Amino acid sequence: MDGWYVDDRCSNCDAARQFAPDLIGEVDGRSQVLRPPRDEEETGRLHAAAFACPTRSIRPPAGQQDSRLDPFPMVLDEGLLICGHNSRHTAGANSYLLVRPSGTVMMIDTPRWNRELAERYAATGPVTHVLLTHRDHAAEGRRYADHFGARLWIHEGDLDAAPDADHVIRGLEPVKISEGVTAHPLPGHTQGSVLYLADDRYCFSGDSFYWSRATRDLEVAESVTWYSIQELAASLTRTAGRLRFEWVLPGHGDRHRLTADEMSRRLTALAQRTRLLRPRPVDFTAVRW
Repeated sequence: MDGWYVDDRCSNCDAARQFAPDLIGEVDGRSQVLRPPRDEEETGRLHAAAFACPTRSIRPPAGQQDSRLDPFPMVLDEGLLICGHNSRHTAGANSYLLVRPSGTVMMIDTPRWNRELAERYAATGPVTHVLLTHRDHAAEGRRYADHFGARLWIHEGDLDAAPDADHVIRGLEPVKISEGVTAHPLPGHTQGSVLYLADDRYCFSGDSFYWSRATRDLEVAESVTWYSIQELAASLTRTAGRLRFEWVLPGHGDRHRLTADEMSRRLTALAQRTRLLRPRPVDFTAVRW
C-alpha cells in the first residue's frame, strides 16, 4: 500500500488502529494496511500508528522510521497528552500525561522505557506522580518514577506487581491523589484494578472498560478478565453513580469523548449489561475493538 505494510511481528493489540482506523484494519487476527494515505494528514496518522506500535510492525516506505516524524507525546485535549511508544511489556497499552493547573504532570500507566523518551515527556512539566491502573501495566512504573523523582501508585490488590510503590491504595473507597484527581478502586479485570478520575472530565479506566469502535459504545473486555467478571459488574454498579467524565481513556481499546451526561448514561447501561455476564475462558481474539 504505497510502500506501507505491517510485518509479521504484529500482536493485534489495536494500538496502531486507534490512530489510523480508516487506514489500518484488523484482517485475520492482525493489523493490515487497508489503503495508501491520500494526503499529508493521513500520512501523519500512519506515522503516529508506527511510533505507537509496541512491536514496530507498522513499516513506512523507507523501511526505517524517521524520528523527526515522531508526534509523541501527542496532545488530545487541553492538559491531556497520549505518550505513544506503547510497550510490549504492557501488551501494547496506552499511557497518558495529565498536566495539572500548577504546571506539574501525572503519568498514567507507562510507555516503553527509553531515557530519551523520558526526557521528552518531562519537557511537558515536572512529573510528580506515576499512577498505575493495575498489574498488567506496572512493568516500567518504577523506572519512570525514579527517573522523574515521582511517586508511584498502585492498589494493594496488585501490589506484588510493584512491591516498591510509594503509595498503596487500599480498600474500595475513593482516594484523593491531589486536588481534582481521585483514584476509584474497581476490582474485576484484576484484583487491584483502579481508575483515575480527573476534574470530572477525564476517566483513565485502565482495562476496566473502553470505547469500542465496533459497537460505538462503552464495553468491558469480558473475554480478557483475569480476576472476576462478577466483581467487575459489582464494581461498576457501585461506582457508576459517582463518576462524572467526558473522556474515557483506557489502556486497551479506543478513547472517546461525549458529554458527561451521555457518558453517565452509557456507564450505567454498561453496569447493567455486565451483571448479565458469566465467567468465560480468556480469549484475546474475542475482544470487540
